[in-house]
Amino acid sequence: MIRQLGFFYGAAFISGGVLGFVPGVTVDDVFLGIFAVNPLHSAMHIASGVTFLAASSFGAGAARAWFQIFGGIYAALAAMGFWVGNGMILNCITNNRNDSWGHAGLALSMLLFGFATTRPTLARA
Repeated sequence: MIRQLGFFYGAAFISGGVLGFVPGVTVDDVFLGIFAVNPLHSAMHIASGVTFLAASSFGAGAARAWFQIFGGIYAALAAMGFWVGNGMILNCITNNRNDSWGHAGLALSMLLFGFATTRPTLARA
């Protein structure tokens, strides 16, 4: 189950990142009229999605670990976003309050999946 969630998150991150470059979907650096984005922000979502797909391809343990690690990273990103408000995180990634709440929600879900799922075990013969 955790691998399938990882594949889903990977596809969702890649899709959102790619759509961040599509005129009409992103207008004046605002994705869907809600989230502040810039090319680096969108590229980071694509890279995150690729990493989710790779981790999930390596198995349930790798997918679970990536949910844990990335959940922590996103929690830190959300905290920095709330601190910055409408502006730039680390002078790289555009941010607004909607981004901060979105990142917080993603962090919560990733940490939940990463820590609440059962740890994979090896089958014994």
